[in-house]
Amino acid sequence: METYIMFVGFTEAGLEGIKNLPAKIKAASTILKTAGVKTQGFYAVMGLDRFDGFYIVQASDGEKAAAGALAMASHGFMHTNTLRAFTETEFSRVAAL
Repeated sequence: METYIMFVGFTEAGLEGIKNLPAKIKAASTILKTAGVKTQGFYAVMGLDRFDGFYIVQASDGEKAAAGALAMASHGFMHTNTLRAFTETEFSRVAAL
């Protein structure tokens, strides 16, 4: 499984009824699971211009990760920016090429 950092920013529609955001965050994990992406955790962040939080997720490949990101965005309450994350061991292998 590959690891990804999926930054999310809540849209205007997502921020309506802000008290419902915890339920929307949980729903996003279900959306990801349906797309074949396993959620490791969600973290809210401060100080990023366009993003309000991020998920650490695992997927079998980039296509699954992209499908999960698109599925979440299609619901209209958040936008995403997904980055492939390499463990120290994976990075060592890449750097040795």
